[in-house]
Amino acid sequence: MRTTLDLPKDLLDEAMKLTGAKTKSQLIKDALEDQIKRIKRKRLISFKGSIDLDIDLEKMRDRK
Repeated sequence: MRTTLDLPKDLLDEAMKLTGAKTKSQLIKDALEDQIKRIKRKRLISFKGSIDLDIDLEKMRDRK
């Protein structure tokens, strides 16, 4: 999908240099993917301690 963005050149240049992205499109795609991963990870971490998993691994592995 084509989209027009007005982004500061110095910001794009620095980001491309740091990430090694060859194109602006690749830079934006990578940044979006990283942001999505970061948000999903935060959401998963927020469940820590709130889900009770009563799992007996020995029973699941048939090692009674």
